[in-house]
Amino acid sequence: MDHTRSHSDEFASGDAADARTTDARTVSAGASQIGDVPVVADPDAGSAGLVKARHVTVAQPPHALALEGGQSLGPITVAYETYGTLNERRDNAILVSHALSGDAHVAGRHKADDKRLGWWDMLIGPGKALDTERYFVICSNALGGCNGSTGPASTDPATGERFGTAFPIITIADMVNVQTLLLDKLGIPKLLATIGGSMGGMKALQFAVAYPERSHAVIAIATAAQQPTRAIAFNEAGRQAIMADPEWRDGAYYGGKSPRRGLSVARMIGHITYLSDAAMREKFGRRLQDLHDYSFTFSADFEVESYLRHQGLAFTERFDANSYLYITRAMDYFDLARGKSSLAEALRPAKARFLAMSFSSDSLHPPYQLKQIVSALRATHKHVSYYEVQSDFGHDSFLLERFKMEGVISAFLASSAATFTPLD
Repeated sequence: MDHTRSHSDEFASGDAADARTTDARTVSAGASQIGDVPVVADPDAGSAGLVKARHVTVAQPPHALALEGGQSLGPITVAYETYGTLNERRDNAILVSHALSGDAHVAGRHKADDKRLGWWDMLIGPGKALDTERYFVICSNALGGCNGSTGPASTDPATGERFGTAFPIITIADMVNVQTLLLDKLGIPKLLATIGGSMGGMKALQFAVAYPERSHAVIAIATAAQQPTRAIAFNEAGRQAIMADPEWRDGAYYGGKSPRRGLSVARMIGHITYLSDAAMREKFGRRLQDLHDYSFTFSADFEVESYLRHQGLAFTERFDANSYLYITRAMDYFDLARGKSSLAEALRPAKARFLAMSFSSDSLHPPYQLKQIVSALRATHKHVSYYEVQSDFGHDSFLLERFKMEGVISAFLASSAATFTPLD
């Protein structure tokens, strides 16, 4: 059953359209957490197999990358992973873009005993939405990241020292430009689709506008065409928490103690925005953590306090504080309509067919923000489908609601593959 909708269709509720609707509590019953990069015990978990991170260098001087902010950067290392096989026609490639704290490890395992799967493992593998028996899936760590791609923690070739805050301010457009350089290295002139959630959705939209000939389809999930004010406010609170940590030292903390406390608080602030009120009430309520009554101290009396502290500290083990500053700033600067008369005008160059997917309880990027994108696309007569998933899990729904998403994504990709035309 094809759930995709033409540009003339009305906005639709996910539950009404998806014949494969399954309660997300069933999907994530084995999850160790609600949060990004959940560990999900699906029967086919890890079916994408064993994968390894690869690295490629792009923007070698004198061909450094010109950044939107006016500076240039190069050489640039890009960490990426691939799944499936690129066919002879090179028309089955799908580029996946990660959210703020994600990385190139989107599916499968790095070694057989890995307990932590790729962050979107539920959708990538044989028979899944991004079927690796049909598609060649690519995911790269974003420019400015800290998991293999060039970022603030990388060595500045001009000085031999870590960049720190000498790293130039970057934007979503800069990240997308680096993605296209990676595609050039891989010999992929045109993607079947580019897909992403949250910041990944921003990159997918930017790709469609900046490189209209290079992607046949775009799937934008739980995202917006411009960073909303509320999200900017939470990001600023997180950045200030990091910069207020005495160990931050204006970003020059490499080789010494890192600003773990500040980064932990920043993560706690961000994490609250990923959860819905319903999810927090169901998972935590006002339950106490290993107590029968209040301790009358500032210890973590409540389960939700203990959970946030754990998430914050765990995050500091895998993420760089300066990368958090740079990536959140890139998100805040994102505005497709900047310098244009309207969002419709900004999206006019795009030639892709679009699927926009929202989640009913998402307070970070509520459904109305996806509907704004859909309306702007319809105003320029683009092929666009809209799908709203009914979910209680908030912004993190796109990392949890497998069976409410995959039928729609699978059908959209199949119809896109049937209409794919290669570049001349």
